[in-house]
Amino acid sequence: MATTLGPTGFWILTALAGGRRHGYDILREVDAASSGRAAMKVTTLYAALERLERDGLIRADGEEVVGGRARRYFAIQDAGGAALEAEVAALEHQARVARERLRAAGRPAVQPGFGRTAIA
Repeated sequence: MATTLGPTGFWILTALAGGRRHGYDILREVDAASSGRAAMKVTTLYAALERLERDGLIRADGEEVVGGRARRYFAIQDAGGAALEAEVAALEHQARVARERLRAAGRPAVQPGFGRTAIA
């Protein structure tokens, strides 16, 4: 079963599931939520935000100027929450199948967790 959001969309929606955030705050939340294992460049973030907004998964949710710099905020839409829930279910299914196959092959049990994911 293939996932549809990809790592970038997954982590952005995960960050926004906790409430509205501006771009830099999304990057910090992704870093914290992934324990530093998901690295995302600013250009990747903003391209993904545009795509997620165009797809109706998130929406722009205001702007403010702080220290002379504009901060644009984003919030998750109901469709984004549903997409994130579907992605989580798909990933859980994939992990369960992989663990079953590894156990059947006599390999050691796979511990939950993940390796470093670099997101260009």
